[in-house]
Amino acid sequence: MPALIGFRGVEVRLGGRAVLSGLNLDVEEGETLVLLGRSGSGKTTALRLVNAMLYPASGEVRVEGRATREWDPIRLRRRIGYVIQEGGLFPHFTVARNVALPAALEQWPAARIGERVREMLSLVNLDPDRYGSRYPRELSGGERQRVGVARALAADPPILLFDEPFGALDPVTRAELQNEFGALARRLRKTVLFVTHDVREALKLGTRIGLMRGGRMEGPTTPGEFLRSQSEEARAFQACMD
Repeated sequence: MPALIGFRGVEVRLGGRAVLSGLNLDVEEGETLVLLGRSGSGKTTALRLVNAMLYPASGEVRVEGRATREWDPIRLRRRIGYVIQEGGLFPHFTVARNVALPAALEQWPAARIGERVREMLSLVNLDPDRYGSRYPRELSGGERQRVGVARALAADPPILLFDEPFGALDPVTRAELQNEFGALARRLRKTVLFVTHDVREALKLGTRIGLMRGGRMEGPTTPGEFLRSQSEEARAFQACMD
């Protein structure tokens, strides 16, 4: 069975500069693969290739066995849940309407959407009766992030993309959401590509870790293999844990 996400010899150039070079990677069904790297290492660029926000200059990105260029980009994006810092919520929508949006775009019946909104808010530990009618401005950072995760899951996509989703949160809230996300990932068995610059987060959440540097990848490796790696970049991240 082919990997749910695959990169084959992928190169991306922006402004004449190679942002990704020779990227080869398979993300297997049900795993959480973390792209770890410094700012500018190419990890977010790799993420954006999956939902056709970018296309490679050469090579190929495949999703569910099809090259992204062969997908209708709207249909592709509706197969993928996407979570960014602060959840990327629409400020003029209530929490319930934000969460409902992916299912509404898929034209689910109204009653089913309502049930799904309540189910998803409960899943991320937000009381639907208490939070459904609120607006994003009325929520804490951690609550907005939970709503973002609920929205990403609402239409039951097989793939989730997380772009440093917990980076703007205070340390305590961040740790709480990392624990909750880890439990959800194990429970729901979604295929997740997760971007972070935080080595502790990568080790905590990743099934495997792909270490990005200068548009190239080391690995991917298991967390244990990463901790034993003697590469210069891996050792630099290991030193952040001391």
